[in-house]
Amino acid sequence: MDYLAGLNEPQRQAVLHTEGPLMIIAGAGSGKTRVLTYRTAHLIQQGIDPFQILLLTFTNKAAGEMRHRIESVIGKEAKNIWMGTFHSVFAKILRFEGEKLGYTSNFSIYDTDDSKSLLRTIIKELNLDDKVYKVNLVLNRISGAKNRLISPEQYLNSAILGEEDRMARIPKMGEIYRTYCIRCFQANAMDFDDLLYQTNILFRDHLDVLNKYQHKFKHVMVDEFQDTNVSQYLLTKKLAAVHRNICVVGDDAQSIYAFRGADIQNILNFERDYADLTTIKLEENYRSTKNIVAVANSIISRNKNQLEKNVFTSNEIGDQIEIIRAGSDNEEGRMIASTIFETKQKEGLHWSDFAILYRTNAQSRSFEESLRRLNIKYRIIGGLSFYQRKEIKDVLGYLRFVVNQQDEEAFKRIINLPKRGIGDTTIAKIAVTAAENNCSIWDVISNIQTYQGARGTAAIENFADLIKSFKIMTEVEHKDAYEIANHVAKASGLLRELYEDKTVEGLARYQNLQELLNAIKQFVDDPENEDKSLATFLQSVSLLTNADTQEDPNDRDKVTLMTVHSAKGLEFKHVFLVGLEEDLFPSQMMLQSQADLEEERRLFYVAVTRAEKKLMISYAESRYQFGRLKSCEPSRFLDEIDSAYLKMAKTPGKKEVQAFRPVQKTGFVSSSTSPSAAQLIQKPKQNTNYQHVASSNFIPTDPLKLEAGQQVEHQKFGFGLIKKIEINGAERKAVIDFEKGVGEKTLLLSFAKLMVKA
Repeated sequence: MDYLAGLNEPQRQAVLHTEGPLMIIAGAGSGKTRVLTYRTAHLIQQGIDPFQILLLTFTNKAAGEMRHRIESVIGKEAKNIWMGTFHSVFAKILRFEGEKLGYTSNFSIYDTDDSKSLLRTIIKELNLDDKVYKVNLVLNRISGAKNRLISPEQYLNSAILGEEDRMARIPKMGEIYRTYCIRCFQANAMDFDDLLYQTNILFRDHLDVLNKYQHKFKHVMVDEFQDTNVSQYLLTKKLAAVHRNICVVGDDAQSIYAFRGADIQNILNFERDYADLTTIKLEENYRSTKNIVAVANSIISRNKNQLEKNVFTSNEIGDQIEIIRAGSDNEEGRMIASTIFETKQKEGLHWSDFAILYRTNAQSRSFEESLRRLNIKYRIIGGLSFYQRKEIKDVLGYLRFVVNQQDEEAFKRIINLPKRGIGDTTIAKIAVTAAENNCSIWDVISNIQTYQGARGTAAIENFADLIKSFKIMTEVEHKDAYEIANHVAKASGLLRELYEDKTVEGLARYQNLQELLNAIKQFVDDPENEDKSLATFLQSVSLLTNADTQEDPNDRDKVTLMTVHSAKGLEFKHVFLVGLEEDLFPSQMMLQSQADLEEERRLFYVAVTRAEKKLMISYAESRYQFGRLKSCEPSRFLDEIDSAYLKMAKTPGKKEVQAFRPVQKTGFVSSSTSPSAAQLIQKPKQNTNYQHVASSNFIPTDPLKLEAGQQVEHQKFGFGLIKKIEINGAERKAVIDFEKGVGEKTLLLSFAKLMVKA
């Protein structure tokens, strides 16, 4: 029981509470992973069989770290816990039980590229305009339906969804969804969302299977519960229905994945489903300084829809938060890079102690250029994954088809790779033959002379023989994943083709392919992987999340660049939060409702709480977007921070930096002198607490049609009266007196968006 000694009182209570429903509200940096780890270890020490514990996470990395920690407390028994991501755990169940739904145990798992490829084929076959039925839009629509457990039949029969599709000019959406599901099933394939959707179907239609797993798992625990969607919540609720020992851990203030289907109401309304719920709050932050914690609290306090908690810390007070105003996005990049360079030298830090966080991936350019000029090493998180590179997906396509010959997307990828003289016309003819004979593509190509005669079929026969020889290795010779993959890479000709390409790019691709083989060998040699089959390796790769990419040991000491969404769960000594401008952060796409705005504020909160020692926030007065120089204004979020915790930033190489300095309840402060001598410049009648939510029918009026005397609406400032229009050459400005105490503002009409009230 030594592990209890290092816990604070709420943490101890959470670890020792083992019976009945439990919700642990874990503030940022409050040690939730330690609590979940020790609670699991405690259950096992109390006599619970590890096989009866289900622990669900959102990344394989988090699951691996927890398993390692639990093992350090209780030993090798930790290996027997059912622990992993939702998708990996339910994929495992579907491997065992999928035959009840008509799938074989070696079903393929389609990634996003596979799904898009199939959808493009379907859209083309249905003679639909791919500029209207954009593949990303269609895929997101299907994903949203599955996450809400809406079947194709329900979708087609829903008048509401049908009307939405007609309004969006995609009336055939339901038909595409139904065809997509049929084709996935025919290919013995599931996409990522299916792993949850099909498990829900399995539990709904096969109560014997549900009953089996309900009695198997006496304890169900869920990490990051605020990120669950409807499908995930129902699965956990069903599995815990018999023993009712469900423990969820999360922080509603860090719910930032609504765009992926996450539903914050799952955690906000959890007690409705469990009247006997015990709630424990972990409120002590062990990560950040007092100033950073205070700033985070002042930000999130603005949200109305939240669970009450008071996050505090016993850490040092720390530096005030520095806010920098840059003239442009390029200047912002230079200022941040030079600050990192100087701070590293002065404080003896590592490059890996610094992180630059931004709202969108497109913002990385100016920082990359500035870091390179100073020879500062950096890495970008969220770029092209190793397993998404073409040469890697080509080999994986072969391996997938060896395991599952019904996998149509893998077939289309590899049939003419390397080139063997099989063109699109031939492939289309094979697909038509398969459809006419109600059989699979593999049935046709493995018996091509039966279906199409001997003429011109030699290349197809050679391909089929090649796949058959690979299949013998898996079924008869029982080779492990590495032996098969190594043979496939050579016998297919892919390895030789890359080796003969002596360009710089060709060499890099060849090295990537060798690295893939190294990864497979590592998988086979890992004693923790009992099943060393090719099918198991392919599943492990298909279930990797963005946070699970393996780090190169030589790649660690670098400045990290990433979006705030990617930064969740991480921490850095020095954090630079950049691009705090209206319409960028908060995003213009997230100003349609109060719920959207609150999600953006939670995202801002997550960014702030990544910092341990120091936080700097910057914004630019102008920024290039879509090839045009755009004038920017500071984000409303800056004005929500209590000014007691802020100061102007001094950047290396300059005597001082013009900085934005919000003052609580009085407006903006701008100064060219030191912070202590800052002069407050108040904007008349300005109410900084007012937050306007744009009308649902907001459509900007043509600026040329705006006149003095009109009542207008602005997305941020609300409603107001145009007092006058000023024209200077091509430039037009409007002087507007806004309501709700916002006051008079002069807006440049080439950037401001105004709608005339009817």
